[in-house]
Amino acid sequence: HVQLVESGGGSAQAGGSLRLSCAASGYLYSSACMGWLRQAPGKEREGVASIDSDGITTYADSVKGRFTLSYNYGSHAMFLQMNSLKPEDTAKYYCAAAPLYPGIQPLRDDEYNYWGQGTQVTVS
Repeated sequence: HVQLVESGGGSAQAGGSLRLSCAASGYLYSSACMGWLRQAPGKEREGVASIDSDGITTYADSVKGRFTLSYNYGSHAMFLQMNSLKPEDTAKYYCAAAPLYPGIQPLRDDEYNYWGQGTQVTVS
């Protein structure tokens, strides 16, 4: 049974920073892709950043240069450092896991099988 638990959301001023954490437990895929996705009110869920078992990271254009994803393989914890926050970053952020396969599109939400409950980020 895979469990993903996010933490670290909250409120920030534009230009500020927040750091999200995702704790993973249970058996994950031997080759996995872990991602952060977000959904703003009235909008579709979108991929923000991801990392796969080969250490390859992918970022959405909207967050490149501002957000940094990191993963601790020892503790199976994933982090998203969000700097230079903008009001348009306001959304509920989800941690998710997917099996890694050739051709995976890591910013597509339909690639992911396991999801956390989400954590709210509000930027004003």
